[in-house]
Amino acid sequence: MEEKKKIVFSAIKPSGEITLGNYLGAIKNWIRFQDDYECYYCIADLHAITVKQEPKLLRKRVLEILAIYIASGLDYEKSTLFVQSHVPAHSEASWLLTCTANMGELSRMTQYKDKTAKLKENTSISAGLFNYPVLMAADILIYNTDFVPVGIDQKQHVELARDIAQRFNSSYSDTFVLPEAKISESAAKIMDLQDPEKKMSKSDDNENSYILVLDKPEVIRRKIARAVTDSVGVVNYTDEQPGVKNLINIVSAIKGIKPDEVVKLFEGKGYKEFKEYVAETIIEELKPVQEKANELLTEKEKLEKIYGEGAMKANYHAMKTLRKMQKKVGLLPPVRL
Repeated sequence: MEEKKKIVFSAIKPSGEITLGNYLGAIKNWIRFQDDYECYYCIADLHAITVKQEPKLLRKRVLEILAIYIASGLDYEKSTLFVQSHVPAHSEASWLLTCTANMGELSRMTQYKDKTAKLKENTSISAGLFNYPVLMAADILIYNTDFVPVGIDQKQHVELARDIAQRFNSSYSDTFVLPEAKISESAAKIMDLQDPEKKMSKSDDNENSYILVLDKPEVIRRKIARAVTDSVGVVNYTDEQPGVKNLINIVSAIKGIKPDEVVKLFEGKGYKEFKEYVAETIIEELKPVQEKANELLTEKEKLEKIYGEGAMKANYHAMKTLRKMQKKVGLLPPVRL
């Protein structure tokens, strides 16, 4: 009898366009799970609306992200690719788990504190922003997920999902698999080009802080040329030169070589040559992804078929878990007339 594959779940929020950091740190890491695990990769549009979005732009970004997923190497015949809002079980499971979660643990979530700290004075905080970690827990738990590939900054969300799952299991009998964060040592952590002490983010106000997967070559060259370095003038891989270290990490992640090998390439050379090399390395890596993604974006019917079939498969699995949850908490099953 063939052993059942372990389940992997992860997602990207379409609150902005996909950055080089998302691509190198998340998507490229997801690809390697496809052959050995049952993978569910979604576009978390419900998470995006915790902050007000331009509706037309949000729909555009969802399609772009799906196209980038596929163009990057996520195979929709191996992995389930879908849009979060197309599987209603996410929302209902989130409500059932909200009734299990408590306000104290939600208020301690680091990302909630970080995001609210950035809001202008007297700006109201949406309940969605406060509760979104429970939706994230629902995303994970309704697929009986074994592993969640995340960066270290997202580990707290997986730990919360485990805590909520354990509490639900204790109250209503075993229902959920307890998921584990899968933090890859090889997954690249790409930092902000203007402030290399923080992670590259699509929500940054300064467009020179990040590179988008669909940025044109001339834009990539300009952004890398403007990337913060230092006055040392020597290409070294050290914490004392975070800007240079970040650019080395980008090359290492793309080329699959160690940082020391990148440093050797630029012995006796300056930052100008180094930055030109970094820019061309990124352009060369992204070119086939851009070409394939742009081609897919002209084939709307094909994309609709992919996310439609993905939602059907995801819904089948998610509904099995949701029905268990509904029964265990005491909800009367609906009558099918």
